[in-house]
Amino acid sequence: MRKSEVTDIVLGEVLRSFRKKAELSQEQLALDAGLERTYISMLELGQRTPTIKTLIQLGRALKIPLSEIIKQFEMAYKNHADEELVNSQ
Repeated sequence: MRKSEVTDIVLGEVLRSFRKKAELSQEQLALDAGLERTYISMLELGQRTPTIKTLIQLGRALKIPLSEIIKQFEMAYKNHADEELVNSQ
């Protein structure tokens, strides 16, 4: 798997986690963020790469700062990389 694919998948998992914590459906998050529900689904599945503008929109809709999204992504990505390292040994 390419690094960009892993990045998108990990970010999608982080976004899904925030959405579920906020108890929002994909449809409601899309409405609140001014995005399409199918785009939210593709983000969560790691099939699309969001722009910074999109992450800001999602953060506002989720009532969290962009820095928190990035922080959670960094931790999740590091955990994923650590797991890959352990599994390759």
